[in-house]
Amino acid sequence: MLRTGVPELRPAPDLPAQLRRELPLRRFLYTLQHGPDAGRDLHFIDHGEPAAPVALLLHGNPTWSFLWRKVIAGLPRMRCVAPDLLGFGLSGKPRALADHSVDRHADAIAELVTTLDLRRVVLVAQDWGGPIGAAVGARLPDRFAGVVLANTSVLVPKHPRGTWFHRFARVPVIADLVFRGLGFPQGALWIAQGDRASIKGAVAAAYRWPLRRLADRAGPLALARMVPSSAAHPSIPALRRAEAWIRGFTGPMALVWGERDPILGKALRRHVEAFPAATVTRTQAGHFLQEEVPDEIAAAVRDVARRAGLASD
Repeated sequence: MLRTGVPELRPAPDLPAQLRRELPLRRFLYTLQHGPDAGRDLHFIDHGEPAAPVALLLHGNPTWSFLWRKVIAGLPRMRCVAPDLLGFGLSGKPRALADHSVDRHADAIAELVTTLDLRRVVLVAQDWGGPIGAAVGARLPDRFAGVVLANTSVLVPKHPRGTWFHRFARVPVIADLVFRGLGFPQGALWIAQGDRASIKGAVAAAYRWPLRRLADRAGPLALARMVPSSAAHPSIPALRRAEAWIRGFTGPMALVWGERDPILGKALRRHVEAFPAATVTRTQAGHFLQEEVPDEIAAAVRDVARRAGLASD
């Protein structure tokens, strides 16, 4: 049953049997109404009591809301809203790389937050979910009461370069063949894990499934190229606005990190320095730490909600 009378909101399509068993959560589609992405669908999980404190869970590259299922299981007293970014999961899939930008992704999520009238939200973000979520915060500052960052980066580097992964994504022709033709990196997520067995078998297949068609695979390459390669990169202005919002955020914050993450493991230090009031949970997980330490993330969300006056643990 839909939660609101919004005509642009409707039930999500069914999933294959194995995925249904892995993701037994309420899911919906929302058709965007504004901006250049009007008419495209956002798929999202909306699980929990409508009046409960809200956790907005944002994934990054190249995953989808499936990433948050174990964390959601640890938040039975919260309303968990976990959208798929455009280009990922069951959301609409723009095929042009130029259709992906920090601002367009943030505009889409902000529209969903406004449409669902989510208030006093705890932002929970990993990978690109961090800067995109902070950009949503800059648009809707009165909607957010707490922040949990998990292996992400909301700070613009002084000398942007990106990792080997991001530099490889900029190699002409070859990167396009590997990302689109071979389904990289969604077919190799286990490489970035502390426990490589944490993404295998049916779980690995669940991450590959939404991008099984070659024509739908622009998103992973586009988001890899959204990472700044220089101070003149087109993502920089939006990232600086997002950083300004989160640096000025005065609500409770937590950092939950997988230090065995080969991409962002070392980013914890600069985030601890930037946010000295944040609680810090260090783990031996990898990049997709939701698969390895979901209980630690859920505990941090509950604690931030408690400190924000939203709920008791």
